[in-house]
Amino acid sequence: MKPKKKMDKSEKDQKITEKMTFHDVITKFPETNRVFMKYEMFCAMGCPAAQQETIREGAQVHGVDVKELIKALNRAISVGAPKS
Repeated sequence: MKPKKKMDKSEKDQKITEKMTFHDVITKFPETNRVFMKYEMFCAMGCPAAQQETIREGAQVHGVDVKELIKALNRAISVGAPKS
């Protein structure tokens, strides 16, 4: 049995990871829609591929830095949705 890799503090604090699908992220954290809009990733809002496409795959297709996107998504869920 392999020993578990120790996670650094930033990995422990992350709730959204690059392995999650767009569908999972948007379903669990609707406040992330605004982040996807900022990065012009409109397909996250209704593209059939978003059901199975991971954040990493989508970022690569759209030419977005995945680490930057993950940070922005996690920042959005830590702050919460804006009040309307």
